[in-house]
Amino acid sequence: MADGQLSNPTHPTPPRTEEERLNALRLIRSRRVGAVTFHRLVLEHGSAAAALAALPAIARAAGVQDYECCPESVARAELAAGRRIGARLLFHGDPDYPDMLAATEDAPPVLWLQGDSTLLRRPLVAIIGARNASSLGVRMARRLARDLGEAGFCTVSGLARGIDAEAHLATLATGTIAVQAGGVEVIYPQENAGLAADIARQGLRISEQPPGLQPHARHFPLRNRIVAGMARAVLVVEAAARSGSLITARMALDLGREVLAVPGHPFDARSSGCNHLIRDGAALLRDAGDVFEALGTGPDLPGLIRRAAVSLTGTAATNQPEHDRQVGARGPEKPARPAVLSETVRLHGMILDRLGPSPLAEDQLMRDLSLSSAALVPELLTLELEGRIQRQPGGLLSRR
Repeated sequence: MADGQLSNPTHPTPPRTEEERLNALRLIRSRRVGAVTFHRLVLEHGSAAAALAALPAIARAAGVQDYECCPESVARAELAAGRRIGARLLFHGDPDYPDMLAATEDAPPVLWLQGDSTLLRRPLVAIIGARNASSLGVRMARRLARDLGEAGFCTVSGLARGIDAEAHLATLATGTIAVQAGGVEVIYPQENAGLAADIARQGLRISEQPPGLQPHARHFPLRNRIVAGMARAVLVVEAAARSGSLITARMALDLGREVLAVPGHPFDARSSGCNHLIRDGAALLRDAGDVFEALGTGPDLPGLIRRAAVSLTGTAATNQPEHDRQVGARGPEKPARPAVLSETVRLHGMILDRLGPSPLAEDQLMRDLSLSSAALVPELLTLELEGRIQRQPGGLLSRR
């Protein structure tokens, strides 16, 4: 009973009664039943209850002996767990279920929600990218997310560190949706717990998995297909040639979604995936205006778009410091030079993650890391002496 492909799946009427909802949940939680198989079974048998009754015989015909459907007690326990965490269960076909996701052949039969479900009715755009994002990538993600949010779009991403987190953070006030690989209350990575709590209060967190489920490697591609399926367009800001972001972009292309990618330096591995996407036909992404053009919608915002060049290079005068809120940066500046070797190694890693072949202003790096000059300058000198970074005219830094 492996999931097959349906060319034109018919979406069933959502379950209305408590019994129908329980049967639908039992069916999708039954062994070897994925989203495509769920929809096929309901289509062929008319209801989840009839599909459950037929499932053991179907399994025997497929060579699977002693097959048992998901017990009612397990489904009831999941519903109780959802109630305890204040989550809402959304079924495929419900009015709030996102239209574009509903039209995909492997649309999740159920989604657990925490937060504002009305965001699912907004125009959705996904912003995804590297976990070890560069300083330029971080600012590009913030700028895109903020401008799209101001134009009425709701952002969708995967709550990962790096580009995902920055996109969520920039659009907390205008609308953001985090799609999670594990249970809706299970935060991964844990460093984004504060951000996840903010999203539950101001935005929306969703998951197709049961509450309490810890994510494993196999769950992330399933999450990625939801991100791709929900959005009208997928925007990729830094992605390695072999990365989850690139997988999501390929899924979006297969679904006929618009895919736009930010070009990067050919020597920076974090940009290789984006450059490949552009070479293969994805639209080049410079600012929100490119998204409006690709979607054939959006306001004429001359003051909002085509303004990123100086901001992204970080070479402008610093009399107008950027006040973008950083993930986890809620307090004062970080203390001066670390006293322990492990802290020094961690700081060096943070600096190198932000730098790439494209030059970056030292004062911009200082703001990105929320570090004082006294804390940053000695570490830059160490890295320069080690040959890991190089200085260029105008106070610019780049990674060797």
